[in-house]
Amino acid sequence: MDIEEVLTRGVSEILPSKENLKKTMDAGRITLYQGFDASMPSLHLGNLVGLIKLRQFQKLGHKVIFLVGDFTGMIGDPTDKAMSRKQLKREEVTKNSENWKEQAARVLEFEGDNPATILYNSQWNDKISFYDLVSITSNFTVQQMLERDMFQNRLKKNEPIYLSEFLYPVAQGIDSLQMGVDLEVGGTDQVFNMLAGRTLLKAMKGKEKYVLATKLLVDKEGNKVGKTTGNALFLDSSPENFYAGIMSFPDETIVPGFELLTELPMQDVSESASKDPMGTKKKLAFEIVKMLWGEENAKTSQTVFETTFQEKKPEYSQEIEIRDGLAQTIAPYNSMASLSEAKRLIAAGAVEINGKVVKDPNQKISLGDEIKVGKKTFLKVK
Repeated sequence: MDIEEVLTRGVSEILPSKENLKKTMDAGRITLYQGFDASMPSLHLGNLVGLIKLRQFQKLGHKVIFLVGDFTGMIGDPTDKAMSRKQLKREEVTKNSENWKEQAARVLEFEGDNPATILYNSQWNDKISFYDLVSITSNFTVQQMLERDMFQNRLKKNEPIYLSEFLYPVAQGIDSLQMGVDLEVGGTDQVFNMLAGRTLLKAMKGKEKYVLATKLLVDKEGNKVGKTTGNALFLDSSPENFYAGIMSFPDETIVPGFELLTELPMQDVSESASKDPMGTKKKLAFEIVKMLWGEENAKTSQTVFETTFQEKKPEYSQEIEIRDGLAQTIAPYNSMASLSEAKRLIAAGAVEINGKVVKDPNQKISLGDEIKVGKKTFLKVK
């Protein structure tokens, strides 16, 4: 890809201007980053959009920083949240992010001539004094924070807004200040937070920082695809489950899926998607799984999908070990990777053992049992 395509494909807006960013890139190597809050045990499909955009800049020779938000992850980003989020402990965010570099390495190069750098924002945020915080926050007003839609909605409902939520964009802005970056990448829902970093860099260092907002993969109702409850696609999933998850995308997301999640030419994608949505969606799923797990896994995933969902002959090929009862056994293999979600699925009648619905979370498991979780997960007890 050339600079123009990198600054256009999957991009919603560039602030203050695409033209000036292009001139800066033409003049020499820039440093850019995207932050990923460690609020979940795995990176997900939405994060993949940002990773691919970072990779495009890396291929052009620019310095990429993969920033783990182990500090901001404890606060919780209030963006688009109708109520305050539960704060996480340091131990939780540390455990959540322990395999992130391995997952990100499927997209970014952490070795070679132009390796990406992995940093953690607790490295500097843990050291900020109260004096420093007062000095930094003097660059923002309460009115600026209150203008955000989700805070306005909470005020109307008389629901609490915690001071820590006001400080979240400040903490994200401190990341830009500490790293001295030229560019920050993030979704369109992150523009406010990313501009906080631009404000701090300009006010405290006299440096310009550009903001590149990527489009979001959403359905026609505006819901994020691949992240919503029960529809999450995590990078620690199996290739087969990830492929099947992409095949569950609504048809209107096929074209933007190619734009955001692949680097294939977009020529004829719209026409193909309108004439043969199933075949085009298969190509999308194949290309994404190929990028993440390799071509052989992509071929296997496609075969498993066709056998399981098109020919209705499921293969219980994913082998698992027995734990204490049914809920414990299937907990790692549901969309939320949690025990509570496993119990919810069992109570809802969405779990079968050897073809029979089971609603007892403590049901004993035997060797050779075939367990179906939801519509897409087929497990065999080894």
